[in-house]
Amino acid sequence: MASSSKLSEAQYEFAAHLRDPTNNPAPAGIEDRRLQIYRRLFIGNVTSLLAATFPVTRKLYGEAAWRRLIRSFYSTHKSQTPLFLEVPQEFIDYLQREHTLTEDDPPFLLELAHYEWVELAISIANHDIDWERIDPQGDLLAGIPVQSPYAQVLAYRFPVHRVSADYRPTEPGSELTRLIVYRDSSDKTGFMEINPVTARLLELLATQTASNGHALLQQIADELDHPTPQAVIDGGADILNRLRRAEVLLGTRHRPTN
Repeated sequence: MASSSKLSEAQYEFAAHLRDPTNNPAPAGIEDRRLQIYRRLFIGNVTSLLAATFPVTRKLYGEAAWRRLIRSFYSTHKSQTPLFLEVPQEFIDYLQREHTLTEDDPPFLLELAHYEWVELAISIANHDIDWERIDPQGDLLAGIPVQSPYAQVLAYRFPVHRVSADYRPTEPGSELTRLIVYRDSSDKTGFMEINPVTARLLELLATQTASNGHALLQQIADELDHPTPQAVIDGGADILNRLRRAEVLLGTRHRPTN
């Protein structure tokens, strides 16, 4: 039992040094040349993975600033998963819960990283779609629209889909930026900027799964207290068809037969 305890202590000491060699001394009896190989390998793998997952975020940083950000995450965040491919999600959790913005960081850091992470998550997701219960050509007003499991509605204070090395907004927009990130049947991932009415329609589709398209659009017209509800319904029909063409909507739910 004592030897097992000593082994555990040695493992924790070794791991602590690799995560933060500045504040955790190297284990005794290990040649520093060998330790240096491990130090470079571990932080190098994490740095490469995050740079590949968050390419736009990475381009906003110089080499030294990017390494400081990754080193801070690597040395202080306690990951809840042993899976290497889930490290990007841990990085999002770190930015949201633990990281304090520095002069190196853009004010939209968390939102941009989250947007890039969603793109990755949707690109590698695997969902079973029961096409026997879906009519791809169904009437989206008379029927119950079915949203793709490969589509996610997002809302950000900053226009993260426009951020680049040449465009770095310093203040949030006057309105939320609403986006749909989706993947189509050819496995191509894309995004679509949407207005508040479309965002509300998709929210209702997700929560009122027994209502047809006409009823949902009528509800939105009532919420807006619109003087001509039919105009909302007609415009909404165009939105529904646009979403189907993008494969954000898969069609309508088949009515059960007796």
